[in-house]
Amino acid sequence: MLNGKVVSQSNNLEGIHVINHSKDIGITTDRGGYFSIKAEVSDTLIFSAVHLKGYMHIVVEDDKQKELLFVPMEAMLTELEEITLTKYQNITPEALGIIPKGMKKFTPAERKLAAAGDFRWYSPLLIPVGGMSVDGLVNAISGRTAMLKKELVVEKNEMLLENIKLNYDKEFITNRLKIPEAYVEGFYFYILDEQEFLTSFKTKNKTMSEFVLSKLASKYLELKEITNE
Repeated sequence: MLNGKVVSQSNNLEGIHVINHSKDIGITTDRGGYFSIKAEVSDTLIFSAVHLKGYMHIVVEDDKQKELLFVPMEAMLTELEEITLTKYQNITPEALGIIPKGMKKFTPAERKLAAAGDFRWYSPLLIPVGGMSVDGLVNAISGRTAMLKKELVVEKNEMLLENIKLNYDKEFITNRLKIPEAYVEGFYFYILDEQEFLTSFKTKNKTMSEFVLSKLASKYLELKEITNE
């Protein structure tokens, strides 16, 4: 019996085919890549797996003296010339059954707030029947709930700001609205507080959004001129 072990960068070394072509017999490796097979000097051993490059080894006299024959196998890598990513609107976690349909999707800040137990004031008489969670009361008293609510507001503003930047990039702001590049970031924060723009943007009224942006750009430039004076 010839004892050996397949070694490779791949962690999956179980189930590799080891075939003694000369004797027309074969086995598969166990966990860790270990194997034992009947073999004589000059026999041809063939090692193969779908995720590894095939390897052939001819048994020599020294192999019979080794306690363990190490067989190197390279991982199979397939190089692609081009990858096309296609987004399918109908393939969602809900459609795949990963989450129930209609389930609310929470942001990280929303999950923290929900886990803390949002606090609302109830009559003490309702506490024994579950009117208010203990965690919610403790977090409210300690100020944690208020802090998490502030984090939620900041998170929503950050997400809104990123969405605005995706729709109106720096090139649009500088070329179309004539805002100097040095003031672009400031302009983003400026429009974040303008309800007229936010209403049209959230309702996806692009025409109105761009009209409002033009007005706001003029006001913003006037403010910068006053500041610079």
